[in-house]
Amino acid sequence: MTSEARLYTFSQDTKDYLRKFRLGTSRAKDPQAVIFFIDKTTKEIRQEEEGVVYKDLEELAEELPDHSPRFILLSHPVNLNGSGRLSVPYVMLYYLPKTCNAALRMLYAGAKELMRNTSEVTKIIDIESPEDIEEIPDKLREG
Repeated sequence: MTSEARLYTFSQDTKDYLRKFRLGTSRAKDPQAVIFFIDKTTKEIRQEEEGVVYKDLEELAEELPDHSPRFILLSHPVNLNGSGRLSVPYVMLYYLPKTCNAALRMLYAGAKELMRNTSEVTKIIDIESPEDIEEIPDKLREG
């Protein structure tokens, strides 16, 4: 067992939700995103607002805190350049604002790979501000 797996935890409900979300969004016609945070006391990684799925990137950006990191799982349909084929990449946005304190930076950095592996995302995209979310569709098209 890795040290990250001993330090951070997921409830069975969260693990089940992560799997259901990944499978349920693989053919989505609209963007779908959920926000996860780490409880500083228990080190449990869980959904910020249970059952809330964001379908609008602007609304998602508005929900991000100014001084605290978050993990955002995003399934976003894009037309691939050239072929016109629809693809639905499943990625994790690692939101790490410049204004967040060192303790939170370390807490989230330590859980980044565990979250990636548990959620089974194909790619991690680092973002520093809510405005960076506007560029995500272009980054997904680029591959």
